[in-house]
Amino acid sequence: MVYNSNAKYQDSLILIDAIANNSINPNTKLKYSNLLIQKAPKDSLQLQYSANLQKGNALNDKGDFLEALQCYFTSLKYAEIIKSDTSIGAVQISIADTYSKVKDSSNTYQYYLKGIDKLRITKDSIKLGNALYNLGDEYLKSNNPTKALSNTKEAGHIFEKLNDVRALAYVEGNIGKIYAEMNQDELALEKINSAINTLKKFQDYYAISEFLIYIADIYAKKGNIKKALTYANKSLNLAQKYHLDDQLSETYLKLSKLYEAQGNFEASYSNYKQHIAYRDSIINLETIQKMANERATFEISQRDAKMAILEKEAEISKLKARRQRAAIYATAAIIFLTSLLAWGLYRRYKFINKTKIIIENEKKRSDDLLRNILPEQTAQELKQHGKVKAQKIKDATVLFTDFVGFTRYSEHLPPQQLVESIDYYFSKFDEIIGRYQLEKIKTVGDAYMCASGLHNHSPNHTQNTILAAMDIMDFVNETKTSNKQQTSNFDIRIGINTGSVVAGVVGTKKFAYDIWGDTVNVASRMESCSLPGKINISHNTYKIVKNEFDCEYRGKVEVKNRGIMKMYFVHTKKQLHHT
Repeated sequence: MVYNSNAKYQDSLILIDAIANNSINPNTKLKYSNLLIQKAPKDSLQLQYSANLQKGNALNDKGDFLEALQCYFTSLKYAEIIKSDTSIGAVQISIADTYSKVKDSSNTYQYYLKGIDKLRITKDSIKLGNALYNLGDEYLKSNNPTKALSNTKEAGHIFEKLNDVRALAYVEGNIGKIYAEMNQDELALEKINSAINTLKKFQDYYAISEFLIYIADIYAKKGNIKKALTYANKSLNLAQKYHLDDQLSETYLKLSKLYEAQGNFEASYSNYKQHIAYRDSIINLETIQKMANERATFEISQRDAKMAILEKEAEISKLKARRQRAAIYATAAIIFLTSLLAWGLYRRYKFINKTKIIIENEKKRSDDLLRNILPEQTAQELKQHGKVKAQKIKDATVLFTDFVGFTRYSEHLPPQQLVESIDYYFSKFDEIIGRYQLEKIKTVGDAYMCASGLHNHSPNHTQNTILAAMDIMDFVNETKTSNKQQTSNFDIRIGINTGSVVAGVVGTKKFAYDIWGDTVNVASRMESCSLPGKINISHNTYKIVKNEFDCEYRGKVEVKNRGIMKMYFVHTKKQLHHT
């Protein structure tokens, strides 16, 4: 068998790219995007494009806007060489978002419009909807309500087709802000309050704080300064509680103006000083100037590149003219190049032998990573055939867990400690389900999903799922009692359902193993309808395990989008007596 070292090395680079793209932590994203930039050949255009884009995203999240912009422009160069409209549009929107953060409206508009034109060609609904919404918000900041309303409504039509409730709430709130600018106050209040009520369900306090300021503006315009102060202080309380620094700056400025209108100049001055302090902590003027020049530098570099090509062509013409004079050196040059080639081949031979062990280790790491992403059987099928056929499994059991009050709790925990806490719990969950031969499907935030009966087809897979759930519950309760993690003490809900599912792999570059079907949806509903410290199972699961576990019938419970369903709490495993 011929060993294809290049193919194996390429597989390693693709895995690094997948990690960089999927990492939520900006430090992790930065680490792997830098690694990919170093390891990927310069002629691997797609990998270099992706690596620089993800590095820019990581730096943007960390607040390093200037270096982020430099990475985006590098990524844009690769995207233009590839001639991918989707890639070009995505980078241009990221550049526009960055300029918007530092209030550089001129560059913001140019890159939003360029990016949107590209995304309309590709018909990428999600990216196009977000770009139109952001452009509408930028027009609103620049006091152009007509264009703001047009772009925001178009974004709303896209989100409505996608059934994205949270995005629609943003659209409704921004339309309310636009109506306020157009002096349609009652309609503005109706839209903004409706958006706030929806966003409370998502605990999206940043947007709520911003919308409260607009309500304060409306009442101030009506001359009701007292009520305007009430809403401005509500916005301030949210911004202080959840450390929304840029919202704090805007809220202090609004309070300063309201107190000035009220004649309370001392309070007005005090709030204005707070506004200045937070504003200067967010925006560094020197950085803004450098970023404003970055676009010009990029365009000049493109022109310089064209000039360099013309100069090279002229130089080639001169070389051709001197070709006859150089003929006498041809023989010596051939001998020299042949010797150089031989030396290069010898060096390459030594290099291949020297790096063979390294490549083997990289291959093992790649295989291990693939097995961590996909089940063993699925990973083997993917490696052999390059794709995985979807399977319908008639009898599988699906388990969901969720931490109670996690979103509220996480607002007060440093990011590093939050990640360590979740890793502490999920690592133990992985160990527990491994003992009972369950398959981990995925985690989404603080939710954990696994299933049994997908590959091993054990007749006791449902019972094993219940036992795994009990061990998970015991572990969570023991952690709370022993206080090993100190601040990381959670309550947990668990839901389980049994039935048929479809299992398969989605994606061609970022592989993801997943399961679908009504059984999965019902299992999720079992979790959301459970109680803290309880294991809630469906009637389908109960019929299988009722003789082996003590179960408490909860009655028929109303389930969102499902109607009435029978549910049961599992308490303990029955002690079977043999006669």
